[in-house]
Amino acid sequence: MSGSSASLQPPADAVKPVRHPDAPAPGELLGAHYEHCFGCGPGQSHGLHLEARAGEDVSLTAEFTVQPAHQGAPGLAHGGVLATALDETLGSLNWLLRTIAVTGRLETDFVRPVPVGTVLHLQAEVTAVAGRKIYSTATGRIGGPDGPVAVRADALFIEVKVDHFTDHGRREEIQAVMSDPDQIRRTRAFEVNP
Repeated sequence: MSGSSASLQPPADAVKPVRHPDAPAPGELLGAHYEHCFGCGPGQSHGLHLEARAGEDVSLTAEFTVQPAHQGAPGLAHGGVLATALDETLGSLNWLLRTIAVTGRLETDFVRPVPVGTVLHLQAEVTAVAGRKIYSTATGRIGGPDGPVAVRADALFIEVKVDHFTDHGRREEIQAVMSDPDQIRRTRAFEVNP
């Protein structure tokens, strides 16, 4: 995280992240954390439909194909959509820690344009943990997993309790999730994003 701001630099007492023993195995598809999530949910017709796979330690890879609905300039991905793809990828890391956390800060560098139709290959890892703060970094490449870097981001996630979502979310969606008999789906619905 060489070019990131001071707020994204882990403090001296930060520790190395530890993968939770119940985290998905390396190579396992994480799946959508919430059906209607714009980043990963299959229920969003214009969503990113980002798919993440667990990596080694506290890392993962993900893919996202830029669709025409994701344009900013003609034929190119909107920068906000690319930032969303990075945020979704970074947020998915928290499932490997089995921690509920929200984005506190996200710094994004746009290195090269990403055309519509491109598969963005994302790699992310948690670099440090300090109390409730989780520091992570991600890159997005085009032309393959080893292709040129198009976007990158450094992030700070803050661990929260489920009350963060139940106190601030719209009542209809909260009630629908809380009444889901599937405990894992209930838990995962609240795992990431503010």
